[in-house]
Amino acid sequence: MRVPRRSFLTSLGLGLSGLAVGGFPASARAQPVPAPPSGTGLRPNVFVHVATDGLVTIACARSEMGQGVRSTLPALIADELGADFARVKIVQADGDKAYGDQNTDGSTSVRKAFDDLRRTGAAARMMLAAAAAARWKVPASELDVRDHVVTHRKSKRTAGFGELASDAAKGPIPKRDEIVLRKRSELRALGKDLPFVDAPDIVTGRAIYGADVRLPGMLTAVVARPPVAGGKALRHDASRALAVPGVRHVVALPAPKLPFGFQPLGGVAVVADHTWAAMRGRALLDVTWDHGANAAHDSTAYRRTLEASVSAPGRTARNLGDVDRALASAARRHHAIYYAPYLPHATMEPPVAVAKVDGERCEVWASTQNPQAARKEIAKALGVDESKVTVHVTLLGGGFGRKSKPDFAVEAALVAKQTGAPVRVQWTREDDIRHDYYHSVSAQRLEAGLDESGKLVAWHHRTAFPPIASLFTGTATPDAGPLGLGFLDVPLQVPNLRGEACDAKAYTRIGWLRSVANIYHAFAVHGFLDELAHLRGMDPLAHQLELFGPPKVWTLADLGVTEYSNYGQSRDDHPIDTARHRHVLERATRLASWADRAKTGRALGLAVHRSFLTYVAVVVSVVKTPAGRIAVDEAWIVADAGTIVNRERVRSQLEGAVVFGLSQALYGEITMKGGATEQGNFRDHRLLRLPEAPRAIHVEVVESDAPPGGVGEPGVPPVAPALANALFALTGTRVRELPIVRTLPV
Repeated sequence: MRVPRRSFLTSLGLGLSGLAVGGFPASARAQPVPAPPSGTGLRPNVFVHVATDGLVTIACARSEMGQGVRSTLPALIADELGADFARVKIVQADGDKAYGDQNTDGSTSVRKAFDDLRRTGAAARMMLAAAAAARWKVPASELDVRDHVVTHRKSKRTAGFGELASDAAKGPIPKRDEIVLRKRSELRALGKDLPFVDAPDIVTGRAIYGADVRLPGMLTAVVARPPVAGGKALRHDASRALAVPGVRHVVALPAPKLPFGFQPLGGVAVVADHTWAAMRGRALLDVTWDHGANAAHDSTAYRRTLEASVSAPGRTARNLGDVDRALASAARRHHAIYYAPYLPHATMEPPVAVAKVDGERCEVWASTQNPQAARKEIAKALGVDESKVTVHVTLLGGGFGRKSKPDFAVEAALVAKQTGAPVRVQWTREDDIRHDYYHSVSAQRLEAGLDESGKLVAWHHRTAFPPIASLFTGTATPDAGPLGLGFLDVPLQVPNLRGEACDAKAYTRIGWLRSVANIYHAFAVHGFLDELAHLRGMDPLAHQLELFGPPKVWTLADLGVTEYSNYGQSRDDHPIDTARHRHVLERATRLASWADRAKTGRALGLAVHRSFLTYVAVVVSVVKTPAGRIAVDEAWIVADAGTIVNRERVRSQLEGAVVFGLSQALYGEITMKGGATEQGNFRDHRLLRLPEAPRAIHVEVVESDAPPGGVGEPGVPPVAPALANALFALTGTRVRELPIVRTLPV
């Protein structure tokens, strides 16, 4: 008997209905399809609606991909409003400019929305209070708004949210500068362990991801894409594909006009009654490809090109003192070249989107991180106004930055338009690995000069990588954006310091991946710092603390830079503060019993890195197993992310970052030959397996009143160098290239 996967999970869920996964009521669970607030009642903004029956509906405008954003962001609004969570309903917002920026990336969801979302809740609270004050003819300052009730403190009179909603809606909406936020001490949810509202549906199979959307008459398509990015189909013979039972159409997709941007890669789509028929039909297509200008791209040769690039002078992006003179007069010099390969995203759920086109109107359901970009690109591809396009956001089975690019949603819209039927475009795992927007390959050259006493007097760092901007301009060179991710902003008390950006041409689609350029910059910087510590005969912890110098807030002049983006936020709110660097590092090493490491038969490595405005230190321990293999034993991660909203999800993100970072460091690599990706599935793109995971990941989140920093990405960058440094301590072998399996048999 054939049992569909979803049906099996759902039936399993019936037996798990009593599973304790948190305290949120069923009404608080996010809805699988958008259900925007409507009807009478109070709606001071697009995020909040208070119905006359008291139900508070809150829209989440960011995408849920496992990080708990549909728990965290609505909690900010509900807490400020004074709502009883048992009477809160959370809905997923469609892609619409009315919600502001909906792109769920850059670890921005909380840090950029913290005060704005509180204001949306506060506006509703003030309007309810004003309605009660008018009804009772008392000053609003004598009222409390808590647990869905407005109370007059002196008379003890009360009114529920539902009773006041209609009157409140008649009052003026407070202007931004009139809105009064609660004191932080009055916020009950802030910093607590909040339940994961989608967890019950996820574990019982009721959650709706992109591939779960079903429309009447819907067909399924898979696409044969050019093996080389930038190639195109010269001709195709669809006769054998159309002979497969269930195959309805074979349609050609337009080749992209360079630069790539968010356009689909083009190719030939096979459209069928179900996925299996579509895949069988695609396998029988006879397509002649023109591989285009990137057909000669070869990873091995390209690595030599990048290493040659960083061996020659580049564009100075950071400068202090006189590096050339300091190196020339140094008693000792040391240099090394580090290399990191292309990386795929390999999300558990490959890209998928469903589209329906009716005349000029198009409706899309997609597991997208960026519904507004999807809407814009779909409108452009169909030649219609954006107002004709609606994009609904489903749950995402992982994103890591891949699903910020809506090429797969555009494919669905184009195929739906050509076939006249609702169409789901389903990417397979092979499609995902071979046609990704890859994390950039990079080479780094670092050189240090030491004086006769062994003190570090010169630091010279060159970096070469094709930047993400090449996706939009074709020939871009790294600017302050990617260079600000662990290259320009490393706080080192070295009197002579220079950073140079070197040329690197892009030959494929380069995209965002969790923590972006911090991955290869942190790997090189913190690996090289560990080299210098051993060269100087110093403990790596003491060496790192010495180079941070006394705790202080760094200026651009201290860094030797004139331009630094600081992740789009002010340095007044989010300075580079070495006191916070030092604190997380000292705390992580203390938790790991760094001082006793030689007594325990294990080897430890450390790294500390600031990214996305958050400070993270990681210590990794490695051991030799009885079988003589090298294994990761434990990991400690301490993060100072400023103000924390949902502590449980922060811990989860940091645990996930350790596993993600270990996986990429040990095995992550995409290689290209003849312009085409050589890997295609988990058989040749390996991820960390359960027996290889640390037996314990110890997480500590620093208590702080500082403005919120990012959380989703900052845990990743220190993992690879901490692991590589631990492996050096254990084996004496220095790892200067990723993945680590190319150097050591782990």
